[in-house]
Amino acid sequence: MKFVVFGLTISSSWGNGHATLLRGLFRALVRRGHEIVFFERDVPYYAANRDLTTFEHIQLHLYSDWNDVLEIARSELNAADVGIVTSYCFDGIAASDLVLDSAVALRFFYDLDTPVTLSRIRAGENVDYIGPRALRDFDLVLSYTGGAALDELQTLLHARAVAPLYGSVDPAVHHRVAGKPQYRADLSYIGTYAKDRQAALESLFIIPARMQQDKRFVIAGAEYPSQFPWSGNIFFVKHLPPQEHAAFYSSSRITLNVTRSSMARMGYCPSGRLFEAAACGSPILSDTWAGIDQFFDPESEIMIANSHEDTIGALSLTDSELARYSSAALERVLESHTADHRARELEQILETAWHHERALPLHQHAASHLET
Repeated sequence: MKFVVFGLTISSSWGNGHATLLRGLFRALVRRGHEIVFFERDVPYYAANRDLTTFEHIQLHLYSDWNDVLEIARSELNAADVGIVTSYCFDGIAASDLVLDSAVALRFFYDLDTPVTLSRIRAGENVDYIGPRALRDFDLVLSYTGGAALDELQTLLHARAVAPLYGSVDPAVHHRVAGKPQYRADLSYIGTYAKDRQAALESLFIIPARMQQDKRFVIAGAEYPSQFPWSGNIFFVKHLPPQEHAAFYSSSRITLNVTRSSMARMGYCPSGRLFEAAACGSPILSDTWAGIDQFFDPESEIMIANSHEDTIGALSLTDSELARYSSAALERVLESHTADHRARELEQILETAWHHERALPLHQHAASHLET
């Protein structure tokens, strides 16, 4: 099948979680014989931090103005099987109108930021990638987040059918490698700065760092403000390109996952960082949310932290105890959470949509495939 996708970015992973996830999914789809065409607005901050420029078997259209690419996009859609618009697409409303007015067989919206989208809609805020008719005209809405978010996509945004398509990892990119001294950490964390993650980050990372001055803590990410509460044993990596993630995780005795509060409240929101860290054999300490046990077993595959005491307790574990967690998590991710798994799930969702099977709601149908 030919997919034409209008999204935020695949050329730069700076300050966003879209690029790495979509790269892995697209590569998996290509390996399975599909064709991918991606349209991305060429904005200065992604251009200045572009960390991938060659996409084998993926056609990338970078454009400065929507009108300059409109006819190319229309032509690609006329020859496509699936048209997809993602959340935070710079020209999301115009792209949605184009997809919905085209003759493409299946028209999807993929919300990679569902809890953020829904919280803004509930607050009455403008969401500039969703038009006045919301999502009612798409054949199906895919969501990076499951659980209650799927119902709200239907009640608040009038989606006719919904299905979860969770994050994943490409083991060819994320796997155990030799560590690097600059990334060495007793506890590490990768994440763009976000206000609604800050309270949890302070509890699970910053307070333990202040209390454990003999240990080394490392943060990698973008957009951290100057007033961030650093301490002398917290080290910072301003931007960590995807090709360095494996070395970063492999240099970490433990790595921390912190979920944005808007996502944690809704649950069923696994960060791609969880799957990446597990694939690299790094023991994972994570905050908790409803549905986390669908992805990793909190008893044996990951460690859960609700307070700074839990972080300090995890840091006190022996290397052999931590190795049991990392080994079990690696096995789980390779069995259930690779980009190839998600590509197969997407194919199953597409088949259901293609044949208009509505006896079982699509979000239940997709979940049953994930569990098996």
